[in-house]
Order: sequence, then structure tokens, then C-alpha cells
Amino acid sequence: MTMKNTIKKSPVALAVLCFLIEEPMHPYRMQQLIKERGKDEVINVRHRTSIYQTIERLHRDGAIAIQGKKKNEGRPDLIVYEITDLGRNAAYSWIREMISKPAQEFLEFPAAVSFLAMLTPQDVALLFKQRIDALENTLARLQDQFEIGASLGLPRLFLLEAEYQRTLLVAEVEWLQSVIADIQSHKLTWSMEELREKAEQIDNRME
Repeated sequence: MTMKNTIKKSPVALAVLCFLIEEPMHPYRMQQLIKERGKDEVINVRHRTSIYQTIERLHRDGAIAIQGKKKNEGRPDLIVYEITDLGRNAAYSWIREMISKPAQEFLEFPAAVSFLAMLTPQDVALLFKQRIDALENTLARLQDQFEIGASLGLPRLFLLEAEYQRTLLVAEVEWLQSVIADIQSHKLTWSMEELREKAEQIDNRME
């Protein structure tokens, strides 16, 4: 059985393994690092239990091991984990694969865009404007990260993930604005009645 079959790959699992390559640590410290280093911008850790569930799975699969326990001031001791050779090899393999091979990710937004015909052009323009507002808030937050990084003298390497995310967001905002402009100028318009007629015409041609 190959390594890819024994350890489940995920962004959260990658983060755990990479942190443990740096040094042994407990889950709470990993959560702190995810926040401190802005990894929560690119890794979905909204549910606190996700990192603990991932750690349990990695431990079960032999990618990490328990090094010991650390006292926690009147609370249950913190379990300190360390990387294993299997986990180290998996982390480097995943990084190379994730970078070199585009994954087909089924995101919510493209799925919803594929059904825009269910809404009116006016609704779509309004919703796109709302999305632009949300994206611009994210862009402002990323800009704050760049400014903080610059003030701390961080090398560009540590800001590449935020730089990549900003590039994608800027491109999406520009695309959304172009669609809104086409709707407002009536270059892009539709109605359910017209779409039904088109669908019937296509069906008739295919018969």
C-alpha cells in the first residue's frame, strides 16, 4: 500500500505536519500559529474540532507520534506531538503535488454561477455588487497583512500566499464588475421564457 493511500491529504493535515517538522508541539500551539501566521486565510479551520480530528487521524495513521505531555496550570496536561518519518515524507510529497498539479476543486460560487438563469439579471447585478463589497473587505484585510509584514521586515516568501490570494480576488472583482456593466448596458440579458424557447430549439435540432 502506498503512502498516498495510508494518509489522507488535506490542507489542515499539511499544516499540522509542517508545524511538527519545525518542532514538537501541542494542538493549542498549532492553533495559535495558524492564527498568528495568517494561515486561516487559506486553510479552513473555522471549526475548532477540525484540527483535533485531523491530529487524531494523523496519529492513528502513523504520521505523527506522542512525544510526551506538558503541564497546563490546573487544566488537563497538553499532549505534545512529534513528526514521524512517514509524516515528514508525506508533507514534502503533498507540497510538491499541490504546487505542481492543479486540483479540480468544486467551489460554491462557480456552481451557483452555472444556475444564474434562475434569477433575473437585476438580481444577479445586485448580488454581484454585494459579493464585491465582501471581497473588497477581504482585500483590505490582506493589505493590512502586507503592511504589518513590511513593518516587521518579513521577506516576500512569507507573504506569497496572501499575495496569491490578493491576485485572485482582484481578478474576480474585475470580472464581477464587467458582468455588472454588461447587465446594466443590456449587453447581457435573459429571461426564463427566452431560455425555455432556446432549450426547445436545441432539443428539436438534436432529435
